Amino acid sequence: MHRVVVLALNGVYPFELGIPARVFGTATGTDGAALYDVRTCSLDGAPVLTNADFTIAVEYDSSALDEADTVVIPPFSTCDAPESEWMPAGLARVLGRLRPDTRIVSICTAAFALAAVGLLDDRQATTHWKAADRFRSRFPQVRMDADVLFVDEGRILTAAGSAAGIDACLHLLRRDHGSVVANHVARLCIVPPWREGGQAQFIDRPIPEPTSATTAATRAWALTHLDGPLPLAELAAHARMSVRTFCRRFREETGLPPGQWLTQQRVDRARHLLEATDLPIDRVAADAGLGTAASLRQHLATTIGVSPTAYRQTFHARTSR
Repeated sequence: MHRVVVLALNGVYPFELGIPARVFGTATGTDGAALYDVRTCSLDGAPVLTNADFTIAVEYDSSALDEADTVVIPPFSTCDAPESEWMPAGLARVLGRLRPDTRIVSICTAAFALAAVGLLDDRQATTHWKAADRFRSRFPQVRMDADVLFVDEGRILTAAGSAAGIDACLHLLRRDHGSVVANHVARLCIVPPWREGGQAQFIDRPIPEPTSATTAATRAWALTHLDGPLPLAELAAHARMSVRTFCRRFREETGLPPGQWLTQQRVDRARHLLEATDLPIDRVAADAGLGTAASLRQHLATTIGVSPTAYRQTFHARTSR
């Protein structure tokens, strides 16, 4: 069984600390058996102070990390102070002894810790948008992208603040076991299985007038018409806006331009059809609005690096067991 170990450090944020157990701990196979073993540890096994008004007792010390397949580090510091004041003694040593194939996930400002020990050098990463400038200044060797909810660099993943940790864990669940399992867990957690856009939609902006039109209804309508062409002019007309206003509002609300959002939704639909149905590849491509099997192959190769057939062989088998 895949073992997830959550490393709780002094000053840990309780909300983010509980995310891995809630997401991975809820995942089960078709036989009802748990897919993950989730454990929480501290560096020395002692109780951990939180950034709230309580302390958390844990069952394990850092030796639990030796058997981890995935390690999750929740935020534990604002990182405003000099690194010598917030970087836990022994953390670099503990992370350095992880197996080479162990996945490492940081949530929110825990990315500072990964960067401080060199794990993010020459990699793309993200953190909470409010800390992004400080991160760039401190770690210029890391390619910071503050517009996304999470970054998947293969072995190492970084998630933006708070709820983006849920997005990253659901993404890993989807990567491990497909969208059927991930979507089921998302429903149990009462969260969307995939959030549109990135952090851009959450950055402080003036609140729009209550009478301002939104693109929400048009987005919902588009999701039921993905098998059609959905040109920009048609989407704008559905929203009763000019094309220019529609594009501006759409980006403000989702963090993405309409075309990129549509492609994302179509690829997600295609992945679901490959997992949950036995439809021919060309039919999957058509039903998802991607046109031809060749187009579907190109989009999947760009998005996840595999062919439709390989994706189906991997995930259709897992979800049908």
